[in-house]
Amino acid sequence: MPLGYHSLVLHAHLPYIRHPEYEDFMEEDWLYEAITETYIPLIRMMERLNQDGVDWRLTMSLTPPLCEMLNDELLQSRYLRHIELLMELAEKEVFRTQFEPAFNSTARMYLRKFRECHEVFVDHYRCNLLTAFRNFQNDGKLEIITCGATHGFLPLMETNRAAVRAQVLVARDNYARHFGRGPRGIWNGECGFFPGLDSILAEAGIRFFFVDAHGILYADKRPKYGVYAPLYCPSGVAAFGRDLESSKQVWSANEGYPGDPVYREFYRDIGFDLDFEYIQPYIHESGIRVNTGIKYYRITKPGMEGKEPYNEGWATGKAYEHAGNFVFNREHQARYLSGLLDRTPLILSPYDAELFGHWWYEGPTFIEAMFRKMHEVDTIKPITPMEYLDKYPVNQTAMPSFSSWGYKGYSEVWLEGSNDWIYRHLLECADRMVDLAQRHRNENDGMRVRALNQAARELLLAQSSDWAFIMKTGTVVSYAERRTREHVLRFLDLNNMLDSGMMDENKLGELEWKDNIFPEINYRHYLPDAGQSGGTTQVVW
Repeated sequence: MPLGYHSLVLHAHLPYIRHPEYEDFMEEDWLYEAITETYIPLIRMMERLNQDGVDWRLTMSLTPPLCEMLNDELLQSRYLRHIELLMELAEKEVFRTQFEPAFNSTARMYLRKFRECHEVFVDHYRCNLLTAFRNFQNDGKLEIITCGATHGFLPLMETNRAAVRAQVLVARDNYARHFGRGPRGIWNGECGFFPGLDSILAEAGIRFFFVDAHGILYADKRPKYGVYAPLYCPSGVAAFGRDLESSKQVWSANEGYPGDPVYREFYRDIGFDLDFEYIQPYIHESGIRVNTGIKYYRITKPGMEGKEPYNEGWATGKAYEHAGNFVFNREHQARYLSGLLDRTPLILSPYDAELFGHWWYEGPTFIEAMFRKMHEVDTIKPITPMEYLDKYPVNQTAMPSFSSWGYKGYSEVWLEGSNDWIYRHLLECADRMVDLAQRHRNENDGMRVRALNQAARELLLAQSSDWAFIMKTGTVVSYAERRTREHVLRFLDLNNMLDSGMMDENKLGELEWKDNIFPEINYRHYLPDAGQSGGTTQVVW
């Protein structure tokens, strides 16, 4: 038996961005970039590990909005157009840099990788990457978990438990449609937790979730094992806490691995560096410059001046070196903890999936090297949270504290001066949705049922925590504000239709076309008694 277990958790999420009313919508590129730079590289990593007989384990949330976008034929066709344009651009770059060896090798790297993405997307998985993830889960190596239906920040919805429950039940149903069974784990949006949320998760059959370290350390009973073993909530659902030491080695801007000077510089992209006439066919149709994903420089030093050319070989070697250091540190951590605890400790390292590949280009290589190194050593071994619960079904019972991750750890990112105006509207709409569900509990008119389901979709989309996050960070604030207002107004229009009895089928059809998320949605999930027992029974002490 190893001295310790390590659980790597990747949270893969993007807001639901799908605009069929536009031929080319800039924010849809977030999905295409993530497919090219994160999801396909992770899939290829898992394929190689399987081919080489490496015993790996990975837990990964694929949130309902992300699943819906990956499964959407319109977005699949648009991604295909996107990757074909990137291949064309990379071919031009290979020619343009033919007399610049330091850049030409990197141009060839991008051409090779874009072609590989096209092959994986089209030939291996017929344009639906959910097939790949589902296969790895069926093999027992990957544990796919869910998230609230639209990544809603549940602690700020606590006053309406029916609305919280709907986020969870809609997510459960969506997961079952895509993966053929119910989810065993959930990533609550932004790691947000409030005491009592666990009972709602239990109703949906959820077995475990995650909180930041202080959610465990400040539980209502002192945790015997700290964050190195789960707690059972009174409902029987297990809470796992983040290990701060392993997280800091990757997340920290000053001390983390991704800041090494040999790694690729994210912020220098040819979409901004090259002549407009040359790059115009590969940026937004309006002429707004955007990232293409082709970046020729390494970090080198802070700032944008004096950057040196990127070297793939150096960066790959450094990723393996850092992976070795990461495993070495986890071995020593496990050795120390095993001398203090009467069980094998669990070191849990959760990260945003898009860090690996998108922000930190070499991230998937780091993960692959980490698993290969763990395969070689006996001290530390990978495990999923569910496997750990199977090994250790007896756990302390305590209620984690109200908490989130992010700045200061108590919701401040999602509730402060730039975004606090949204909640009066979201809470009012949630109350109205619950009222609609109660008044139309036994509704059997087809058009009104459609309107009720669409009202639920619009509310869920308005509740996405991404909009408040964007308002706080100041990136594309106008888009986030616009999305919040649009979904609230669409919900109110549907509410008025249902209250007045004057149904507008053309308008309803237009909204169903634009916001077509969750075809399986059931507005009755907003009934206060909508939950059902998940049958979660645990042995506790």
